[in-house]
Amino acid sequence: MAASAGQLLPVTWLLGVVVALLLAAAVAVAGRGRLGHGHAVLRAGLRAVVQLAAVALVITWVVGSLWTSALFVLLMFAVAVRTAGRRMTDGPGWAWAALPIGAGVLPVLVLLLATGLLPHKGIALIPVAGILIGGGLTATSLAGRRSLDELRTRRGEVEAALALGFEDRDARLEICRTAAATSLVPVLDQTRTVGLVTLPGAFVGMLLGGAGPAQAGAVQLFVLIALLAVESTAVVLVLELVGRGRVPV
Repeated sequence: MAASAGQLLPVTWLLGVVVALLLAAAVAVAGRGRLGHGHAVLRAGLRAVVQLAAVALVITWVVGSLWTSALFVLLMFAVAVRTAGRRMTDGPGWAWAALPIGAGVLPVLVLLLATGLLPHKGIALIPVAGILIGGGLTATSLAGRRSLDELRTRRGEVEAALALGFEDRDARLEICRTAAATSLVPVLDQTRTVGLVTLPGAFVGMLLGGAGPAQAGAVQLFVLIALLAVESTAVVLVLELVGRGRVPV
């Protein structure tokens, strides 16, 4: 069955088969390549199926009210904090992930709602908040893991900096700042190559929904710039948390 106008892919049994084959291929490649994530790829794929099915069942009810939409956004935020925090550490310090994600996302949402650029409707709030929270999650997770890994690997250099008179925070930041900064590379590359290499989801989605190219481009530009702000804020705050020892090595 061919895809109809406004529909990117036809939802048929054939799509399900192709998705299953792609997941199996991803698991096989990760396993054969000894990447250590074969089971993780499988679990992630299966979780995505279950979670998207659940969201599809409740999303119509959720977006009907601004209050239920806000609760759904809080749920997304809580899951993002848990996920990013556990990527950084197994200890109690994982809860600090709420700070970089929240500090990056909240000001952007408040600005959009206060200026009226984002309608006070669940159908607008949930996808925008989801994109921003997802960006904050990625930046927090990557920056935290890379910072802590760097501190473990270069522990001797941290001790040497302390011997030279550096404060504990400054010694840690001297070692891990460069590694954490690489967490911004994905969003930087996406922004630099948008329209040339990639056509991101917001742009394609608006075109399929009937918006003009100029409107779709403006929305995608906002998304990319907002993600730069969210992820830059998240990385800086993760560094601060690591430097102050809030997230233990």
